[in-house]
Amino acid sequence: MSFARIYEQAAARKGGEAELRSLLPRVAEAGELEAQGDDRYLSEITRCVFKAGFVWRVIENKWPGFEAAFQGFVPLYWQQVPPEVLEALAQDERIVRNLQKIRTVPENARMIVDAAREHGSFGVFLSQWPSEDQAGLLLWLKRHGARLGGATAQYFLRRMGWDCFILSQDVATALRREGLLDASAGSKKSLLQAQQAFNDWHRETGLPYSHLSRILACTVGD
Repeated sequence: MSFARIYEQAAARKGGEAELRSLLPRVAEAGELEAQGDDRYLSEITRCVFKAGFVWRVIENKWPGFEAAFQGFVPLYWQQVPPEVLEALAQDERIVRNLQKIRTVPENARMIVDAAREHGSFGVFLSQWPSEDQAGLLLWLKRHGARLGGATAQYFLRRMGWDCFILSQDVATALRREGLLDASAGSKKSLLQAQQAFNDWHRETGLPYSHLSRILACTVGD
């Protein structure tokens, strides 16, 4: 399936190429992922974990309180934080007091610290993982982290600027329309099928995966 037809359809739905281009997400420039501190990765992972299944606006409005309550999200500290600190946070009105989600912070901190010990930093680890194997990275994050299944890890990667597709409902609908997805939503097979489609389109167009994903979504939703 040529992506040119999909691009034309998306541009027509959005009122032209300029309008479509204005919707495309930012992709990190060379060296940008490596320059981010590990604390910023733990912060963004936590933000995405708390947003999952919750009103995003509430989390965004409270985020300065999260930063203060979690003291800047330093992974070396949070990987071995005493249980009583987590219990105290569950009573802290500066944040959303969900103890199950609060408990993901030490687990995800350990994931970041372990990757940083091997690669130098978590940003270096991410920068070395190719977008053509995003499925592999998502499976790695789900296996080593906490509550990083589903779309949570995909939104985390997108927000950090890592070049990724998001297998949203609109993207899945469009892939099914093109006959490129027949697996059940959320399955490993569906992720691999999406990966194959985006790999093919990336080779065809040279466009970033993030842009391909957003353009495809624009053929279905708003």
